[in-house]
Amino acid sequence: MEISEQLLCLFSAEVTAEDDRYVVEVPRREVDTGSIEAGETYRIAVISGEEESTDEQPSTDTAPSEPQPPVETGEIRYVEIEDIGKQGDGIARVERGYVIIVPGAEINDRVKVEISEVKSNFAVGEIIEEDI
Repeated sequence: MEISEQLLCLFSAEVTAEDDRYVVEVPRREVDTGSIEAGETYRIAVISGEEESTDEQPSTDTAPSEPQPPVETGEIRYVEIEDIGKQGDGIARVERGYVIIVPGAEINDRVKVEISEVKSNFAVGEIIEEDI
């Protein structure tokens, strides 16, 4: 599946019935972190929550044994610093609670970062714009 570079956020949500319409709720963190803004109109793609089935069995050489990090080196992200780590660096959380460590950031800072290092359980992001 090809994903557009215009993708602003990605999350899972349940479709619920409400009177004569159906509703998909956007998590507050997606608005709070600056990915999207309340009151604006966006195009929405709906992807099945079930895994696609194929007749082919995945190769054990290429199939990941655990979820892959939701960020890539060089990726630009807008994040909000939620905590400070033991070394004094800012800590932001993105999809699935994945941690981005942001040196020089303080709690409640909203910053634009470029991902400089990606590990299986955390990434490091360098601030490229503050107070977004």
